Amino acid sequence: MTTPPYQPGYPQGVSDKSKVIAGVLQILLGGFGVGRFYMGDTKTGVIQLIVTLVTCGLGSLWGLIDGILILVNGGVDGQGRPLRD
Repeated sequence: MTTPPYQPGYPQGVSDKSKVIAGVLQILLGGFGVGRFYMGDTKTGVIQLIVTLVTCGLGSLWGLIDGILILVNGGVDGQGRPLRD
């Protein structure tokens, strides 16, 4: 993996993705893994989508809980950097 170029305005080592946006996307559309896709965590996003489809929508509770946890605890993006506030 290559290191992404430095982005002015953001401290180095902190993601350019917002934890508020990721959390809200995950709460509203978490059954489809949208918050995880936004964060760059495509593997978990695909798993959430498959679980929701296989359980006929019941798996979307995982997305709701995940969104709340992202808002409360924060999280990391696909490259392991903490999400910005």
